[in-house]
Amino acid sequence: MKKIFFAIALLILTISANAQKKIEVTELPKPAQEFLKKHFSHTSVEKAQKDPEHGEKGYEVKLKDGTEVEFWKDGSYREVDGGDKPIPTAFIPDNIKAYVAKNHPSEKITHIDYGHKDLDVDLTNKIDLEFTKDGKILKDKKNDVKKE
Repeated sequence: MKKIFFAIALLILTISANAQKKIEVTELPKPAQEFLKKHFSHTSVEKAQKDPEHGEKGYEVKLKDGTEVEFWKDGSYREVDGGDKPIPTAFIPDNIKAYVAKNHPSEKITHIDYGHKDLDVDLTNKIDLEFTKDGKILKDKKNDVKKE
C-alpha cells in the first residue's frame, strides 16, 4: 500500500513540475509570440512557462516591466495583468474601451481577464468592471450598474 501511495505522489509531483517547466519564448504558439511582439515590444520576457493553473491548457508569461500575460493553448490571450500599472489597449475590444472612456475618463485599464462566462476589467482606481464576452456591461461598482 505504501508503494502505491509513493508512486501516486511521485506521479503527481512529476506532472506538477512538468506543468510549471520554464520554456523559451520561441516555444510559445506563434499567435502568442506575435501578440507579445506587437503589444509589448517596449519590454522583454523575464519568464515563460506552461500555465501552472491550467496545465496543458495554456501558457503564462512574466515580462520585465511586471506585466503578466496568460495565453490559451492556441496562443490567443486569456489575461493581461499590469498590476497597478496601465496596460496597452490595442487588443481590447473597442466597445469596452469606449465604455471606460465615457464612464471613467480619468482611469486606465490595468487588467483584462476572459473568464468562462464574462470578461473582467480592472481600472487604475481599483474599480472592477464585468462585461459579457461581446462587450455589454454587466457590473460597474462605481456607477451601480448590475445587469444580469
